[in-house]
Order: sequence, then C-alpha cells, then structure tokens
Amino acid sequence: MVPWRATDEGFVTPENLDWYRRFAQGKPGVLVVEATGVRDIPSGPLLRIGDDRFIPGLQKLVEVVREASDGETLLFIQIIDFLSVRRRPEKEKYFEKFFTVAVRHRTGLAELTQDSRWATASDKDVRDYLCQASDAILESVLDSRELEALRYGYRERVTDMNLDHVRTLPSELPPVFAAAARRAREAGFDGVELHYAHAYTMAGFLSALNNRNDGYGGSRENRVRLPLEVFRRVRHEVGNDYVVGVRFLADEVIEGGSRVEDARYYALEFARAGFDFLSLSKGGKFEDAHQPKVGQAVYPYTGQSGYECMPTVLSDQVGPFGRTVPLVASIKEAVNRGGFTVPVIAAGGITTFSQAEEILRSGKADIVGLARQALADPDWFTKVRLGYGTEVRRCTYTNYCEALDQAHRAVTCKLWDRHDLDEPGAATVDDGRRRLIPPAWKRS
Repeated sequence: MVPWRATDEGFVTPENLDWYRRFAQGKPGVLVVEATGVRDIPSGPLLRIGDDRFIPGLQKLVEVVREASDGETLLFIQIIDFLSVRRRPEKEKYFEKFFTVAVRHRTGLAELTQDSRWATASDKDVRDYLCQASDAILESVLDSRELEALRYGYRERVTDMNLDHVRTLPSELPPVFAAAARRAREAGFDGVELHYAHAYTMAGFLSALNNRNDGYGGSRENRVRLPLEVFRRVRHEVGNDYVVGVRFLADEVIEGGSRVEDARYYALEFARAGFDFLSLSKGGKFEDAHQPKVGQAVYPYTGQSGYECMPTVLSDQVGPFGRTVPLVASIKEAVNRGGFTVPVIAAGGITTFSQAEEILRSGKADIVGLARQALADPDWFTKVRLGYGTEVRRCTYTNYCEALDQAHRAVTCKLWDRHDLDEPGAATVDDGRRRLIPPAWKRS
C-alpha cells in the first residue's frame, strides 16, 4: 500500500525514512518498498525511480532499513508503470473542454430529435445541447468510452492503439524498466519486484481483455510477450546475481478477465524465464470500480474485484482471511508439476502465526506476505518469533487504511494512530489528531 509520504516530485522524504525504519525494526525477512514509478513523469506524492536523481534518496532509505533491522531484513522495491487516469469532471467542463464533436454525434441528434439542422449546427450548439441532455439521450449519442469519461473520468488502456504513446509501449517499456532496476541495484536494494498486477500497465497486457492486434494481445502467448520481454531486459541489465521477482494476478475478478487458468499459464512462463519469485494477488481493477464523486479519480479497489483484493470484515462465510490462498496453491502445484522450484508467495488476509504456518506446512505456498497486518503491527514478525503472539495487534480488516489511500492522505492504522499522541517527537498529521508512525513495542 502506498503510504503517501513522498514529495510531489517523487523524492524520498524524512517521513518515508521514518515509515520504513519503523517496519524494519520488526525485522521481517523481506520488506518490499511501495509501488514506485519507473518513468520520469508527474505522479503526485508517490516514489519514483525514473531518473538517476532519485538514487541518493533511495540509497538513504536502504541505509535506514539496514540499520534498523540490524542487517537482518532484505529490501526489495516494487516498480510499476501506469497509464493516465483523470478525475471525474463536472458535466459542463467535460463538454466544454474534453468532448470532441464528430459526425456521428450530429447524426445521432438529428435522428433522435427529427431535426436535420444538427448536421450543420456549430460545435458549441452541439456541446450546449448535450450538456443539458438527459441520460437517455447521452446514452444514445455518446459511445461507451465517452460515457465513461463523463461519468468516471477519462482512463487510458493498453488497447488504445490510436494513441502513439500506447501503441509504442512494447518498444518503450523494456528499457525503462531495465533502467529502473539498474537504479535500484545502484541504490543498494537487494532486489526488485516487477508489478504486473491490479490496474497497472503490465497487468493490462496480461489481461484477457487485451485485444491488441500487434502481437502483444489476443492469445495468452501474445499477452505474456511484453511482460517476458521486460523481464529479460531487466535481467540483462542487473545480472543473474540479483533478485528479480514478479507480482501478478491469480484472478482478475472482472467480466471477461483473466482467471486462474491464465495465471497458471503465466506462472509457468515466468518460472521458465527465470524469475526469482512469483507473488500472487487478486482483483483490484478499474473495470468494475464504483463511480467516483465529481473531482475524484476512479479507485480500483471499490468493486467486487477490489473487494477480493482487499476484503473487509464485512464479508461472506469465508471472511477476509486468505481468500487468494486456494488459487495460489493451484498455481504453485502447476509450477512444481512443471519441474520448477521458484518460490510462490501467498498474501492477502494473512494475520496470525498459525494461519501463516498452516499455509506453509501444507505446501500451499513457499512464502507468506503480510501488508495490512504488518501495518497494524510492524512488530508482528519479532513477536511471533520470540513467543509473544498474544501481544500481536491484529488487523481488524475494516480498511480504514484503504480509505485514507483512496483519499490520497497519509496512510495510518486506526489501531495505533490515536495512541500516545503526546509522546515526545511523535510526528502527526490532521492538526495533531493522527500519529504517522506506530508507537514502539513495550515488551511485557
């Protein structure tokens, strides 16, 4: 989860350092730094690694984690690419600024209104009419992408072959990811995780919805082509002695999307190519996201696919715990049956030592990952290792943290962000109502 602590230019801040220092103090086996952009483009307060000028700050982050964990925690960085997503516009702004009048719009209006004058009306008249039109008229005149841009905000897809920068992604992304991985190695990270999951660019190529006609869409073989080309370029750049893993989806959980059968195929291809680990997630897509408010961007964790990615305690009989694990077990079985021993990672709703241990002992996964539970208690790893499991601050899966992420506010956990606010040196936000870092563990 992105904690929203970088500068607007993507640089590491003291708040980033404090954040990762606190998690490193719990001494997990591996700590994965948040999704970090591989291109040197504006992205708000998200970490970036798209230029060498970001290396010094990232080096400092590595040093902080090394020191805080006494060198016991490996540090990876998750690197991503993303396409443009705009905020939902006001109706007037959409038709004035973003809408392009075409012949089909004039034809549609002429047929609906039985008025041939729309064929020669000014663009302004067409826009003004549509701005006041009913939903029924808009749904008859606008195409699906125009309606989406109006009601949800404009969003690029990997299938937008009419856009030059999207059409050329297969030639542009491999060197960009490779350069980012090289910077990660120079900064001192122990490895990189290529983020091919959720609503990011590479996930779009793997999706069954990808129907590009240039050899990078359609069949599974074509959809996995660019992800493999990116990996090979990264591997060539960083060498065989550096960890390169991948995070991808066990199930997209959207209509027409990829399912576990696709994930098993991708896992085998990734194992064959030489990835050092396979980390599985689920859902988190734009396609079924809820409509945002005007002025906000669509958030890919609000629909059913978002629920499966970050399930809450308000759940079905399965609950929020380990919902992806059965899919992970199926994928691991396929990988092992194919003769590969690359570690497969399960994550999502893993909260107790007994649950994590059962997943590992039963062979459902080789490694378990904790995100929200680690946010709730960064000392989880030390506590269970030393036999203090009863002192673990267990995540309640209300997704308080996710709501902060959606609002682009500094992410904290409700289980600790209102505690010890008067502690000397405690950094706070919201006029001192929330602390930014969990209190230190006071061992009983």
